Amino acid sequence: MKIKIKDLNIIEKRKWYFILSGLVVVPGLIFLLLFGLNLSIEFTGGSRLAIEFQKKVGSQEESEIKALLTRQKIRIYTLEKSDQTLLVRTSPINQNQNKKFTEELTENFKGAGETSFETIGPTIGKETTANAIKAVILASVLIVLYIAWSFRKVPHPASGLRFGVSAIIALIHDVLVVVGVFAIFGKFLGVEVDSLFVTALLTVIGFSVHDTIVVFDRIRENLKRSSGPFPRIVNDSILQTLDRSLNTSLTVVLVLVALLLFGGETIRWFVVALLIGIISGTYSSIFNASPILVVWQEWIEKRKNKR
Repeated sequence: MKIKIKDLNIIEKRKWYFILSGLVVVPGLIFLLLFGLNLSIEFTGGSRLAIEFQKKVGSQEESEIKALLTRQKIRIYTLEKSDQTLLVRTSPINQNQNKKFTEELTENFKGAGETSFETIGPTIGKETTANAIKAVILASVLIVLYIAWSFRKVPHPASGLRFGVSAIIALIHDVLVVVGVFAIFGKFLGVEVDSLFVTALLTVIGFSVHDTIVVFDRIRENLKRSSGPFPRIVNDSILQTLDRSLNTSLTVVLVLVALLLFGGETIRWFVVALLIGIISGTYSSIFNASPILVVWQEWIEKRKNKR
C-alpha cells in the first residue's frame, strides 16, 4: 500500500523521532565527556611539522624522528603518516630547536626535508578556544531573540518565545550531533578539531535555524487561517514544507559530496562536519523543532486543566 505524504502524521509519532535523536546524540555525548575533542594546536598551543621523505614513511623513519625530538626534550603529541610525509605535533619548538632538528634530519635521512613548520603559543590557543565558545553562544542567543521578536504576533495558542526556544533546542541537537561524532572520530581516527571545524559549526547553526524558520512561518500562517487542533495544524505545516526542506538540503548535500570527493585533504573534515550538520539540521527542523512546540503546548494545557 502506497503512503501519500499528506497522510503522514509526524506529530503522532514524535516520541519515536525523539528516541532516534537520543540514540544519535547520547553516544557522542558520552565520548565527549569521557575523552573530549582532539583539539589542534590552534586551540592547545604547540608546534606542527611536516617532514617529507624520498620514500614511503615506515616504522623506522617514525622511530628515528621520535628519537631526534626526544633528544632535544621536545614532547611529541601525535605522529601521522601519509605516504612520503610525516606530520608531527609537539610541544612549542623555538627557532633554535627547529634549526638543530632540521640539521640532524638531513644528516640522518638522505633527501628528507621539513616542508612546513608552525608554532602557536598556549596563550593564543586559549584565546581561540574562548572566542570559539563565545561565538557559538552569542549566535544562539541572537537567534532566540530574533525568532521571539519575529513571531511575537503569532496567533494563539503559540507564542514567540516558545518558537525561539524550540528552535534553539533543535539547534543544540545539531551541535551535539556534530561535536559528538567528532569526539568519536578524534578517539578512533585521530581527527583534530581546528578553526575550520568552528566555521562549519556556525554554518550548521545558521542552516538549521533557516530550515526551522521555514516550517515555523508556515505554522504561523496556518494558525491565522485555521481554527483546528494545534497538533493537526503543526503536522499539516510540516507536510506542506517537507518537499522544500528536503530539496534544499539535497542540493547542498550533493555539492558537499562533490567537495568531499574532489576538494582535497585540507578541507575533508570541514566538509564532513558540514555534511553531518546539514543532514542533522534537516532532520531536527522536521522531526524535533515543531513536535517540541506541540509537546510544550500540551504540557501547558494539562497544567491549566489541573487547576
